Amino acid sequence: MDNPQSKHPIKLNDIGALLQSQGYITDPSVAMSVFLSLQLNKPLLIEGPAGVGKTEIAKVMARVLQTDLIRLQCYEGLDATHALYEWNYQRQLLHLKMVEQEKLSVDEKEKTIFSNNFLMKRPLLQAITHNRQPVLLIDEVDRSDEEFESFLLEVLSDWQITIPEIGTISATHIPQVILTSNRTRELSEALRRRCLYLYIDYPDFEKEWQIVREKVPGIDTRLAEQICYFMAQLRQLKLEKTPGIAETLDWAMALCALHIDHLEKTIVEQTLGVVLKDWHDTRQVQISLSELLDKTGVYSKLDNL
Repeated sequence: MDNPQSKHPIKLNDIGALLQSQGYITDPSVAMSVFLSLQLNKPLLIEGPAGVGKTEIAKVMARVLQTDLIRLQCYEGLDATHALYEWNYQRQLLHLKMVEQEKLSVDEKEKTIFSNNFLMKRPLLQAITHNRQPVLLIDEVDRSDEEFESFLLEVLSDWQITIPEIGTISATHIPQVILTSNRTRELSEALRRRCLYLYIDYPDFEKEWQIVREKVPGIDTRLAEQICYFMAQLRQLKLEKTPGIAETLDWAMALCALHIDHLEKTIVEQTLGVVLKDWHDTRQVQISLSELLDKTGVYSKLDNL
């Protein structure tokens, strides 16, 4: 197994540039958290609203480290079986059918069908048995049940898994782990203690503008500014689902596809569905749209008639 205290060759000053080179607009707190996670080989728990780039950090980290990204998407009802491994029962039955004429003992048949050839590895087992250190993304861990969170604690502590029919499998390379949470429920103190912590909030105007310019090349400068001002004002409202960076980029790309070079009230009204995904939010913004556009500095030509 890798030495948990081994130092990673990437330097702190290089982290920001490496993330930037992979298209991730970062800031010093993100770069420091990623650096320490690499140096200490400890899981990094990233919390924040949906759509602010938490998952993207794991994807970018895998590209920077030139390794594989293994993703465990959490959801309510997720259990250890779906996270670790399953036996391919259909293939086992087919194999038994094929060898039923052979003179094998029951023990020999069992040993054959409970082997790696019939084992379907799920994300955690894939990460532990990977041939090099992967990045393991445990996405939206707050959506899983508390029972699964307790099971996860054991895996993150011991980095070994016991399969009754085979035995205990220990990790040859401890994965670089990123956990994300949208804070739909409070995570346990035990899980937090095992992780470094990073909170990512909605970006300020300057950072979001840089992201839009980076991700939507060719976008009109004025349009990019208006979009970012509008999104900043939109997030001041009490919405059911506040739009994140992903919605900003979708909107910017949609407006570019329509060959729009600046915002007008009509086009904002017609494209609200790209930004807002809740009926009550849409209705609320429609009612207060003129005020929002005033604050953004965007006016409808019709308003001036």
